[in-house]
Amino acid sequence: MKRYNFFVGMAVIGSLISLSGCATKVTRMQPEQIVDISGRWNDTDARLVAEEMITDCLSGEWVSRYNKDAGKDPVVIVGTIVNRTHEHINTDVFVEDLERALINSNKVKFVATRNERDEVREEREDQQLGNTNPETVTKKGMETGASFMLKGSINDVKDETRGKYAVLYQANLEMVDMKTNEKVWLGQKKIKKLVVRPKASI
Repeated sequence: MKRYNFFVGMAVIGSLISLSGCATKVTRMQPEQIVDISGRWNDTDARLVAEEMITDCLSGEWVSRYNKDAGKDPVVIVGTIVNRTHEHINTDVFVEDLERALINSNKVKFVATRNERDEVREEREDQQLGNTNPETVTKKGMETGASFMLKGSINDVKDETRGKYAVLYQANLEMVDMKTNEKVWLGQKKIKKLVVRPKASI
């Protein structure tokens, strides 16, 4: 019986060691730290592309030309960013990075998107119902209209063979004059990655 208990005890210990080896390990990192695990489009790509493309966009002559003609900074809204890649990409992350870069530039004014405006308008309508202090009610018809819209797409080209693949991501953006439909700026940014899979995963 003692020998049986010994083997049972060793089996339990072995199981515990095995389970501890399979435990999930979590490592905290800085949000801006670059991590590329799968090779797919990720948050780092979105942030770096947005910052570089907005810098290029706002260095264009269209900004100074508008400042000179209108005597004020242009008002920009971000339109639709279309995902034309073979991957599922949350374009909202890319849009938010574009918006942040625009706002932080201090070269343009920035207005809310269509969905955001709908929520604000509902709140403004609610203020008109008589439940809000009249001195604090936001007046209707005072919204700032956009003079330009930034829109674009994310595309990819993939070349794959056994055990590895190369993928090219291409972000295309354009700034459109809301009054004339003129494209005042066209931007393009490419990212290329080579991903080699370990033999065990082939």
